[in-house]
Amino acid sequence: MRKLLLTTLITVQLFASTALEEVTSFEADFSQSITDEKDKVLVYNGRIVALKPQNARWSYIKPIKKDVFINDFEVTIVEPEIEQVIIKRLESNFDFFKIISNAKQIDQNTYVAFYRDSKFTIVKKGALIESISYLDEFENRVEITFENQKQNHIIEKSVFIPKYPMEFDVIKD
Repeated sequence: MRKLLLTTLITVQLFASTALEEVTSFEADFSQSITDEKDKVLVYNGRIVALKPQNARWSYIKPIKKDVFINDFEVTIVEPEIEQVIIKRLESNFDFFKIISNAKQIDQNTYVAFYRDSKFTIVKKGALIESISYLDEFENRVEITFENQKQNHIIEKSVFIPKYPMEFDVIKD
């Protein structure tokens, strides 16, 4: 869960920032693969919607259904299969925007950013973000690829408001 949350938080902010070709909004289908040191691969599929400055919604579809909402300095994870909601405060000293502001173009379609001893590789195809890859804090190789991308279009802020049934257990961390 921690790996998935950190991956989600870092990646969302990459798309919500302007340093890479002035991206102000981003929406796409995604496939996220996490490969451990034994080459065991976990694959998640879903849809991301992100809006500058700090709004995002990751809707995981496979292998489990889950929504991750990021607003300001808070993350809300809604897990309908176990009827649970987790609400966490983000660390205020974790500056996601520095990741992008430090990204350097290394060839026509590839950018590299360094943040907290991690290297992020961002690949674009034309004007669209195609993928991002990096090693997470557990040395897992993470790659997120995107399809059906839309950038810099209007997204209603209501998309980022967590919704869940009142009977779900709520855990505040």
